[in-house]
Amino acid sequence: MADIDLKDLTDRYVAVWNEPDPERRRTAIAALWSPDAVHVLQPPQEMRQTAEGLGFERLTLEARGHDALELRVRRAYERFVAPGTFVFRSHGDADRLHDVVKFRWEMVPRAGGDAAGGGLEILILGADGRIGNDYQFIEG
Repeated sequence: MADIDLKDLTDRYVAVWNEPDPERRRTAIAALWSPDAVHVLQPPQEMRQTAEGLGFERLTLEARGHDALELRVRRAYERFVAPGTFVFRSHGDADRLHDVVKFRWEMVPRAGGDAAGGGLEILILGADGRIGNDYQFIEG
């Protein structure tokens, strides 16, 4: 396992969600995630309740591979960051146990103020230090 600087990793992770330039975003995704990486999102509670109402027992959303990850990150950027409303930032609380990294992040108003949302990220790193599995729990 590569020696990983947790602050650098989480800073780069959060920065990709704030990146306005599509080419820099694509390059950052390739540097952060392995080619066959999967990003698994536990949707917010209201989405899970709607799915349960439709008869689904467990709802998760997945983006697999660089193209799908690029689409996932781009859509989050377009919805939350591009309008100038929010930015994403790390709590600075990253911790690592072998190949597992966890940290919290939040979405804050660009103009300042309390967080509008956030979550917990669990990353499983490959031998090259890139993300193989990325589990995101929305917490508010």
